Amino acid sequence: MKHLISVADLSTDEIWEILDSAVELKREWKNGGNKPILAGKTLGMVFQKPSLRTRVSFEMGMLHLGGHALYLSPQEIQLGQRESVADVARVLSRYVDAIMARVFAHSDVEDLATYGSVPVINGLSDYVHPCQALSDLLTIYEKKGTLQGLKLAFVGDGNNVAHSLLFGASKLGMEIRVATPSGYEPREDVVRKAEAFAQESGGKVVVDTDARAVVTGVDIVYADVWTSMGQEAERERRLRVFRPYQINSELMALGVPDAMVMHCLPAHRGEEITDEVMDGHQSIVYDQAENRMHLQKAILVTLMLG
Repeated sequence: MKHLISVADLSTDEIWEILDSAVELKREWKNGGNKPILAGKTLGMVFQKPSLRTRVSFEMGMLHLGGHALYLSPQEIQLGQRESVADVARVLSRYVDAIMARVFAHSDVEDLATYGSVPVINGLSDYVHPCQALSDLLTIYEKKGTLQGLKLAFVGDGNNVAHSLLFGASKLGMEIRVATPSGYEPREDVVRKAEAFAQESGGKVVVDTDARAVVTGVDIVYADVWTSMGQEAERERRLRVFRPYQINSELMALGVPDAMVMHCLPAHRGEEITDEVMDGHQSIVYDQAENRMHLQKAILVTLMLG
């Protein structure tokens, strides 16, 4: 494992190694602090999109492990505009020990990995969001004690988070269901890959337009914003189209009695999820947000120390 570009690139064993490492690093941190095993290491963080959780979780993760994180704003880099992605990759590789990039185009992350000589972490692209999905799986594993056979319903837009959850859940033997309005489904190639992974793991993949059918009997219900960054011009239309896909108490009642609700944040309360559910006893949203830091520490250790 040289880079983390997509969960689809990881073997089942590699995913479990990361999850197990995150559990141990979290336990160590809760018991007084992590050992400074990344002392002298620097993470270069390239941002085309702003983010609360991605920036703070990676910075604090490096700090906990004794290393340093360097924030590079969109104005400083202008990836692919001010200079080529290949040149940015080659230069940064001379300065830092790993690169994390939060970008619009997935090809930019791939090019950073191709032309750089240090590990590259995909902090988000238009195709996938591997750090988010892996931390989600960590959170579910903590709460349920297992992943095999659990049923996870993603309700909303078939976006980058949905893609990564499809890859991760199907590789680990879960039943992953996705409910989207017609025309907003996950990419067909992603679904086909996930179906192949599920066939190997004993999992299952379901994609449907009926949110109620998808949520019925599931263990976890997952929400994300209906209008992502860069889609603001579509906001009014999306609000109308996605209204039947709101995560509310009525929809949650269709899951198993101890069903949990997740959201990758930021949330547009009153749109894709209600306050009652977001702040209710079924919500594990903030545990999920905290686990971004612990999971990313495990990725950093895995890539920087081999």
